[in-house]
Amino acid sequence: CWEVRRRNSSEWCRFIRTNPDCQLEGGFLDYLDGIFCTFPARLLPLAVTLYACWLLYLFVILGVTAEKFFCPNLSAISTNLKLSHNVALTPWRAASGAFSLTSPLHGVTFLAFGNGAPDVFSAVVAFSDPRTAGLAIGAVFGASVFVTTVVAGGIALVKPFTAASRPFLRDVIFYMVAVFLTFMVLYLGRIRLGEALGYLGLYIFYVFTVVLCTWIHRRQRRDGLAAPGPWEPGRGRCPHGGVSPGDTAHRCSPRPPELLTDPEEQESTGTGDYGEEYRPLLPYQEGSLRILAAALSPVDYRKWRRKPWYWRLFKALKVSEKRMDPALGAQIPQPHSAPSLQVPVELLLLLTVPVVDPDKEDLNWKRPLNCLHVVTGPLLCILTLKSGAYGLYQIQGVFPVWVLVALVGTVVAVLVFSTTSNEEPPKYHCVFAFLGFLVSAMWINAAATELVNILRTLGIVFQLSNTVLGLTLLAWGNSIGDTFSDLTMARQGYPRMAFSACFGGIIFNMLVGVGLGCLLQMSTSHMVVKLEPDGLLVWILAGALGLSLAFSLVAVPAQCFQLGKAYGACLLLYYVAFLAVALLTEFGVIRAP
Repeated sequence: CWEVRRRNSSEWCRFIRTNPDCQLEGGFLDYLDGIFCTFPARLLPLAVTLYACWLLYLFVILGVTAEKFFCPNLSAISTNLKLSHNVALTPWRAASGAFSLTSPLHGVTFLAFGNGAPDVFSAVVAFSDPRTAGLAIGAVFGASVFVTTVVAGGIALVKPFTAASRPFLRDVIFYMVAVFLTFMVLYLGRIRLGEALGYLGLYIFYVFTVVLCTWIHRRQRRDGLAAPGPWEPGRGRCPHGGVSPGDTAHRCSPRPPELLTDPEEQESTGTGDYGEEYRPLLPYQEGSLRILAAALSPVDYRKWRRKPWYWRLFKALKVSEKRMDPALGAQIPQPHSAPSLQVPVELLLLLTVPVVDPDKEDLNWKRPLNCLHVVTGPLLCILTLKSGAYGLYQIQGVFPVWVLVALVGTVVAVLVFSTTSNEEPPKYHCVFAFLGFLVSAMWINAAATELVNILRTLGIVFQLSNTVLGLTLLAWGNSIGDTFSDLTMARQGYPRMAFSACFGGIIFNMLVGVGLGCLLQMSTSHMVVKLEPDGLLVWILAGALGLSLAFSLVAVPAQCFQLGKAYGACLLLYYVAFLAVALLTEFGVIRAP
């Protein structure tokens, strides 16, 4: 399909529509047809600009869905399955030695899945088509190089510190094994069932190792062989034991109610002055319409009415409003404070995705909205599955499937509404967590599909390979949130947790993203997934990641795990050199002998 740019502009549309290689797999929009047929050739820069804006907004959709809807429901499911993070909610238990093996298990499974959902879904979608497999490889390796050099080096520059030795060595060794396994499948040019299962098996072994190491360390502490410090090193983003070593749980970390110390947050939760002012004199029951309107409101109307116009303007233009919780080392989104870019997509998500919050007294039960979710949630699932192919299918050629789903959902919603109350959640409220998990996963999958398709389109327009797009745009987009949160965490005095996250969290993305993506492709096609790497560039990418890990494995112990600005500067210079070599290779300046 790359040949289209080498032809005359008058032939672009016909070439795109007649060439089978230009047909995009899945997705709701045909980006190639739009840019080469809908827009005239002289407006190609305008089309590229619009596509770039849509690409950025897709990253916003992925981040909002994962952070505010996917992770909370995943946390509720783990709590319902008794894989709770109770140690994280009670810091004094960690000091006294109380510990449950379900805490690290929760950290490296549920929390890791929640934090890596955008990366994993992007890899799964990219691996579903051999033409975009290079995009997944570039994204997985590119994000890995970026996080282990730029983010880790930035942490060392911002706040020199002493790294946690055992979690670091464990994570780097497992990471190098995963890189070696990926190097082998790239050399062979295909992934069979054994290799795909090997990826997942290696991650299961990593989970077992994390649990075992944590149990041994806790036993040593209990026996007095290891002196516990005020902050347990290498414990991901939750220093009180709720998140396992090496985990990146900044989206899914729980927040104890006693840690709400921010004045604005107290206002929004009704514990400040505004809550007292708007509290009714006599007890009353809110109506369903008022509950629905409050649940769908992107801002807190009580603060909004009292604040001056310049405060409202600032909030409307503000890119992000998050607060760092020092006790958890995590970024916490403020309730009822959505950035202006997030408001449209968050409103759609609120209308379709139920959220169960075990930390709230009412478990976030909103009776009218949850009843609406019974209709809109399954409807969205059926309309996004296979880009709506199943939802638009007509039974006996007459009755569409989506109409049947809507009718069944309406009946169930009426039954739920008539048998429940606004004040108390029903006993089966946990079912809404599973529904919210499924619907938010479908949202992420749909956004990831559009993301992969638009990146492939931009690659054809600019004559760039999928690998270089993966290691730049896709890798940067999926890693930018972790970058800011890790650097902010380090700046606030928690560099150990941020550094441990750099090497522990992305193991899940590589092993599960590649393994699960290939298994899903095998279930729908052949039992062998053929990889079409973009020549020398893939080997440079794999070699750069392996070399950066080897450098850290040697340099960090050589410095007695004392990481300073020299180490951080070396990592940043290494990434600049790697990026320069990759781009020179892409543009043909560096060629294989």
